[in-house]
Amino acid sequence: MFVASLICNPASPVLEPALPESLRNAWGGGEAIWLAPGVAAEFALEQMPGNRWQVWEDLQQMGVDLVIQPTAGRKKKMLLADMDSTMIQQECIDELAEEAGVGARVKDITARAMNGELDFEGALIERVGLLQGLPETVIGKVLDERITLMPGGRQLLSVMKANGAYAALVSGGFTAFTSRVASELGFDENRANTLLAEGGRLTGEAARPILGREAKVEALEQITARLGIGEADVIAVGDGANDLGMLKRAGAGVALHAKPSVAAECDIRINHGDLTALLYIQGYSEADFKS
Repeated sequence: MFVASLICNPASPVLEPALPESLRNAWGGGEAIWLAPGVAAEFALEQMPGNRWQVWEDLQQMGVDLVIQPTAGRKKKMLLADMDSTMIQQECIDELAEEAGVGARVKDITARAMNGELDFEGALIERVGLLQGLPETVIGKVLDERITLMPGGRQLLSVMKANGAYAALVSGGFTAFTSRVASELGFDENRANTLLAEGGRLTGEAARPILGREAKVEALEQITARLGIGEADVIAVGDGANDLGMLKRAGAGVALHAKPSVAAECDIRINHGDLTALLYIQGYSEADFKS
């Protein structure tokens, strides 16, 4: 058995009742269940529709995400999340670069690395090098003035943790940022790279080894083993090429507002919804996180 979920942006609830009704009729699905009026609905299916991606493309034009997945085991026991452009709306290194006066150059490297055009480790070393001499105090300034949480993150963490799930934040960014974000949202642990400083200024170096794509897969392996759960029990979310390893290994790998080359390799693509979409695809309703 499968379940088809239709989800849109909660800030712009465009999901009309006629849409899930017509789709379930066309596919011979079960009764439509509304998880959030105007925002999220689902219905059961006996088999995967052959025109799944064609319908997905059509719904994208309407501002609606379509996710079809097996019904069994959809509620996950662990959340494994990327930080930059996933749990926060920015790339922290790009924001530091703006303060250092090298914003445009670093943003270009970041975009190419996240799209898989550049080696992640090499790209990170190059970008960190451009931050050499920046006062360490700028990190706090950027956190306070430039970093904003991705909508839906608080609800995602609170609902999953209330239902016994473990939450890990694993980033190719920096511990100075992940520690703040993890604390604010309620993650159980966080892993990231460490910016090195001397005399109150950044040295232009990051501590080795660099945490990249493989380190995210290792986090998935290590944490699930420690918790005594399977990789199928994990929902992972990210947007960049360095997230693909964990997205493909996790039971549910969610490409959230991801680069096209990344989304193309994932079965769960959320382009319109916010982080609450990760709750809806697990079968949680709006009532679960409003309480």
